[in-house]
Parts: sequence; C-alpha cells; structure tokens
Amino acid sequence: MSTRALPDLTTFDAVLFDLDGVLTPTAEVHMHAWQAMFTELFAAWGIAPPYTEADYFHYLDGKKRYDGVASLLRSRDVEVPWGDPSDAPTADTVCGIGNRKNLVFERVLREEGIAPYPGSLALLDKLQAAGTPIAVVSSSKNAREVLTVAGIIDRFPVIMDGLVAEQQHIPSKPAPDMFVVAARMVGVDPARSAAIEDAHSGVQSASAGGFSLVVGVDRGVGAQVLRDAGADVVVDDLAEFLD
Repeated sequence: MSTRALPDLTTFDAVLFDLDGVLTPTAEVHMHAWQAMFTELFAAWGIAPPYTEADYFHYLDGKKRYDGVASLLRSRDVEVPWGDPSDAPTADTVCGIGNRKNLVFERVLREEGIAPYPGSLALLDKLQAAGTPIAVVSSSKNAREVLTVAGIIDRFPVIMDGLVAEQQHIPSKPAPDMFVVAARMVGVDPARSAAIEDAHSGVQSASAGGFSLVVGVDRGVGAQVLRDAGADVVVDDLAEFLD
C-alpha cells in the first residue's frame, strides 16, 4: 500500500500494539519453539498429520499459550486434561504442554536476545514525540521479559499481557476483550483509537473491539488473510507510517 494513502497515527487518541511480530521479531522464536515441541510430541504420541508451519498460523498465533495448545490438539481430535498453570513441563496436560514449549522459548530468548524492528522503533519515537498514548496488548505471558530484553519496556505505561488476562479472567484473542480492556486502562475510546496486529486472531480481536483503525502487519500470514480478518490497512513494516 502506498505510504501516501496511510493515515497519520498521531491523530488517534491512542495506538495499541501487539508485541510478537509487530514490535519485536519474537514471533519467529515462538514459531521455532512450538515446532520443536509439537514435532517431538506428535512423534511420541503417534499423532497425524505431522505438525506444519501452517498449524502455527491457524491455531497458535496471537492466542494465549494454553488456548493455542488446546486448539491445535483439538484439530487432531486429541483431548487431554486442562491441568493447572503450575503443572510441570513433563505433565501431559494442556498447561504442562504449554509450559514445555515455554522452556524452549525462554532459553532462546536468554541466549540470543531480541531487538525491536527498526521501523517499529522509529514509529514509537514519532508517536511519543507527538504525545500519542501507546500500549502493548499481547497474549504472551513473556511480554514483560521480551520488552525488557528489547530495551523498550519503559515506553509502555500500560501492558495488557497473558498474565494480566489470566489474573483478570479476560478471554483470549480473537475475543475483543484484551484490546477493549487495554483501551480502558489507557483511558481512551476504541472508536477513536488504532490497533496494530500481525496475527489473524489479533486482527479479529481489534476489529471486534470497535477500533477506528485496525492495521495488519504482514509478517507471513498473508495480506489478504489479515484483510479478511478485519484489517483496514495492511503493511509489510511499520516504517511505512513514517513521513
């Protein structure tokens, strides 16, 4: 899409950002962690068809960790007990399997670190210079750690993440609740604010939440998929919003 056709994000009451795949390339780390864990699990349990990259976009991307596990297993007609978030990573429960994946993610994050996308960082600078409120809306329970490692946590006075959602019993994306509650925390009306997402479920969430503008960032899911989910505009990188 031509940059000249893009709206000025500083004119909105606030801009709410997803994290993984929008601000930082952690989506790639999540993808690799999920693939390693589910490939091993499916082989051990004799589950077919094997895990593929498409499974990530269909069942995991943008969702809270345990919801994603349950969704993917259900796609293979596999049901296991939900368990409890305190379950050991060896437990054959939804929570145990989710915790198993998280060990891989945390190890890679510690060993390799993470940096924001340059275009996303530049857009944050522009919004903050204009005084436009910003917030993070992420299904990940690792959001604060990722923001800290990336060196940008101090930019966000409001962080709606998987931990807050679990504590307050807020439904996962694609339900609109996480974005709507985050807007309330910022003190703005979604109808006068913008939301930026790279996941199909996240775009659905923001669209259902009644945001004035829903921006889809195509990091691999596909521009048309994001438009069909409710994105008003789709870009390849947030640098397209810079003058």
